[in-house]
Amino acid sequence: MSTSFVSIIGAGPGDPELITVKALKRIQTADVILYDRLVNDQLLAKAREDALCIYCGKAPGLHSMSQEMIGRMLITHATEGKRVVRLKGGDPFIFGRGGEEALVLAQAGIAFEVIPGITSAVGTSASTLIPLTHRGLASSFACVTGTGSDGNVSSVRWDLLAHSVDTLVIYMGISQLSDIQRELLHHGKHSSTPAALVERGTTSQERIITGTLAELQSLSVSEDVSNPALIIIGEAVRVREQLIQLQRATNASMTG
Repeated sequence: MSTSFVSIIGAGPGDPELITVKALKRIQTADVILYDRLVNDQLLAKAREDALCIYCGKAPGLHSMSQEMIGRMLITHATEGKRVVRLKGGDPFIFGRGGEEALVLAQAGIAFEVIPGITSAVGTSASTLIPLTHRGLASSFACVTGTGSDGNVSSVRWDLLAHSVDTLVIYMGISQLSDIQRELLHHGKHSSTPAALVERGTTSQERIITGTLAELQSLSVSEDVSNPALIIIGEAVRVREQLIQLQRATNASMTG
């Protein structure tokens, strides 16, 4: 009976304490860990001292390892009977190519499991006090990539997203921000729609810049926003300022 097995794991949005208990157990017992660029080093420190940790991260325009090679390595280590972990930032099935890797394993006859992680949209929303849904302001949200699978921003259905969803959370969009802004405005999204840029959400380096849809590109340039970063667009962004003001008032009354 084959002992080949791979755990495809979501490491969460950046804060290492947001890992699930189940995922942490797999990390602690793994023989081999293939990890991505945005995985926090503190999680790798939880691995056994003799575990083989292999970096296979991808930065915009710079891939340390092709997707095909990652698949081959997963198969190779798994067929050797090792406990293999594929560790991804966020959730493996939300812009993590986890589905592609699961298909590769299934086609090779290798058993696998998928352990979810807190995706960046959800983690960053909570961390920055920007609710993705809020009664009276937003009853829906969408997570969308900044570019289509062909690398072209125009292949994303911005015409539908501009009006059918209350809150937009855009991954991998900073380098395409000017085009995204133009597309949404062209398709009727109001220029005064509240928006936020969140850099390194949930981590100690988190940075939040808020403004309007019309200001997004200029804010990105003036504030030198860099990846990893999320773009959040929608009326619910207004709630952040309300919560901050109330927090300040509460803290002042407690200290006064």
